[in-house]
Amino acid sequence: MPIRPLLLALAALVALLTPAATAAAGEYVPGEVVVKYDGGKNARVHEIRDGDSVPETIAELRANPRVKYAVPNHIARASQTFVPNDPGFRRQWNLSEPWGIGMPEAWSLAAASGAPAGKGVLIAVLDSGVAFERYKRYRRSPDLRKRTFVRGYDFIDRDRHPNDVFGHGTHVAGTIAQATNNREGAAGIAYEARIMPLRVLDSAGSGDSVAIAKAIRYAARRDADIINLSLEFELDVVPSEIPEILAAIRFAHRRGSLIVAAAGNGFGRKVAYPARADQVIAVGATTRSGCRSDYSNGGPDLDLVAPGGGVDAEPRASQELDLCNPNSASDWIFQVTFRGRSVQKFGMPRGYEGTSMAAPHVSGIAALVIASGKLGPNPSPDLVQNHIEATSRDLGRPGFDGRYGHGLVDAARALRCPPMMAC
Repeated sequence: MPIRPLLLALAALVALLTPAATAAAGEYVPGEVVVKYDGGKNARVHEIRDGDSVPETIAELRANPRVKYAVPNHIARASQTFVPNDPGFRRQWNLSEPWGIGMPEAWSLAAASGAPAGKGVLIAVLDSGVAFERYKRYRRSPDLRKRTFVRGYDFIDRDRHPNDVFGHGTHVAGTIAQATNNREGAAGIAYEARIMPLRVLDSAGSGDSVAIAKAIRYAARRDADIINLSLEFELDVVPSEIPEILAAIRFAHRRGSLIVAAAGNGFGRKVAYPARADQVIAVGATTRSGCRSDYSNGGPDLDLVAPGGGVDAEPRASQELDLCNPNSASDWIFQVTFRGRSVQKFGMPRGYEGTSMAAPHVSGIAALVIASGKLGPNPSPDLVQNHIEATSRDLGRPGFDGRYGHGLVDAARALRCPPMMAC
């Protein structure tokens, strides 16, 4: 028997055998008790007329040897999940389909926790900037709210206006915190979280290690809960060549920032830096079929996978044989960003796939977990990482492997399961 039904069965048994105070748990109709007598065909509703409470009446009835059972008349509610009305949500297989991350249930669980959609969590997005403001020729993305953003910095132009000119950073920020249920655009995972835009990549999507290291420290000093790095160095870059990046990562980790990075798109058997560094969650990519994306780097330093789109890699494990088709068409990750080359025209363009798209899924889920309080008021980065890994869905060979790490992240399980336990 699965764990959840077993627990429910045990709970029902306890309700019948324990004192009356326990029997009245949950929501029930006041002034009524459901009673069944030995020899009777059906239970009947006993109306309480003497002013006693439901638990008191249950206790009295259970003292009668002719009573087979006496229980509250419990009230059930429709089991609903939150499905946003954003028109682009139907294209976001990464959020809701069988090999997505379980967002409809996760949004409902987050709301029930009292911290809907990552409310109160600060995420630094180190990228090509974000379309977050109306400034000179720039426009804010119509599906990003002004109140979502805190002050950031442009480490390329060295000013207070880290506006996107490439589209990549706006797409990444959208996956994390796109305005949701507003009848426009698409949905975001942690749409009540705040974003700190930090521009470290230029108009061609390139950036240097000094700027990136400075931005990591900037985010950590300003108490970013999560730092998203949807960027990678070449696979031949070794630690001795990026000491400033590694020092900044250690600094941010000590200050309590969870660092999430793209594993890289080099079709390689090892993870690229900075994702490969200690104290960073390295995120690979999966397809709509629940398979490893053919471009996604892997290896022993891979921690997790998340939807990144693209084409299925060649199957290797037996579990992949029934799922993966390398000849299938590519599926993309859809978010609102620039349409064409204009920084003033927005849409949901095709073509966005990669571990850059996978990483913000993990950042968004981490925001939901932190905000929910299920790991305590100020969980450490390691605690959050361990919980997300423990609640991921195992893919490929059983247990940890170099193609999927600990598995496919699952927002619903991360919010539903006990700390550091699968369910």
